[in-house]
Amino acid sequence: MTTGLVRVRQQLLAWFDTHRRDLPWRQTTDPYRLWVAETLAQQTQAARAAAYYLRFIARFPTVADLATADLDTVLKLWEGLGYYQRAQRLHRAAQEICTLRQGRLPATFAEWRTLPGVGDYTAAAVASIAFGEPVAAIDGNVRRVLARFSATDIGDDMARQAAVVRAAAQALVGGARPGDVNQALMELGAVVCRPRRPRCAVCPLAADCTAYRHGLTARYPLRLPRRPRPTRTFACLLVTWQGRYLVVRRRRKGLLGGLWEFPTFPCQDGKPPAETAAQGQHALGIPPSLCRPGPVLIHDFTHFRQVLHVFLTVVEAPGAVAQAETRWVTHDELDVLALTHIARQLAASLRANPTSLGALSLMTLLW
Repeated sequence: MTTGLVRVRQQLLAWFDTHRRDLPWRQTTDPYRLWVAETLAQQTQAARAAAYYLRFIARFPTVADLATADLDTVLKLWEGLGYYQRAQRLHRAAQEICTLRQGRLPATFAEWRTLPGVGDYTAAAVASIAFGEPVAAIDGNVRRVLARFSATDIGDDMARQAAVVRAAAQALVGGARPGDVNQALMELGAVVCRPRRPRCAVCPLAADCTAYRHGLTARYPLRLPRRPRPTRTFACLLVTWQGRYLVVRRRRKGLLGGLWEFPTFPCQDGKPPAETAAQGQHALGIPPSLCRPGPVLIHDFTHFRQVLHVFLTVVEAPGAVAQAETRWVTHDELDVLALTHIARQLAASLRANPTSLGALSLMTLLW
């Protein structure tokens, strides 16, 4: 990587200056806005992240605005983006900045790493772009570009791949414009050095890329074998009372933390969904009533596939529900809550046909 390092950096920056996408966070060096953008863009396509970024910054233009906001408001703006722990940690870190740092944003990689939810990549991206610190920001795109570029140095060694990529990235940001070098590598991985069908013919680094020269682009970066995605079965209770629906808030920690959903229970030890639904009614303190099977919905998370059996229940009186955070809500109130993906789809179907719960059987066509 040392041979021709200056030339490679120049080629990379020249390409970036000409071909970079017009993303909204590329118009600023404000560390707060860059931090928000990098957090939003994790595990998210840039175009989608851009739409969320514009709404988020309009609502929370400063770190103080974010810190003083209610978490429910933050989660609502994040709704549909997934990985909701990012939103909670962003909110908590903003509060720390305002209470422990008197509103002063970190200026170095080391300082950024002390905040909740800020890992090596985000800290490096913000420190390099906003403050010019020469620290490499390595995400999946950067790893792919540099693993292919240095393929013959890596061979079949996964551990060596990490070291080689880190050394190459750090060497590249050691000169002028470290923030732009980081962004250029990310951009190159996103639009040219793609996982499948890389556009090597238009890559500014093709002449020096060892994977391209040896026909090994499909092999790099080296990956661990993908584990099969397990299937988990749940029973979901769609409980109604006089045009209102029972919703519960998920625990703040864990998957989809803090979001609202219709009461959902895992089918443990192979228990049938109908039996799980009946036990769920009992757990909520809902009087026994006819529990009618509804649609079966499927949603893929990163690590498992969720199969959700929906059961429809109408109660004559709401009673006292035996769960800490529950609400009986109208259609309009459902619209303002931060709901899980499946709950949002169910809510949309209910609004489309509020007079007939039987119409929910059509929901099987939407997944």
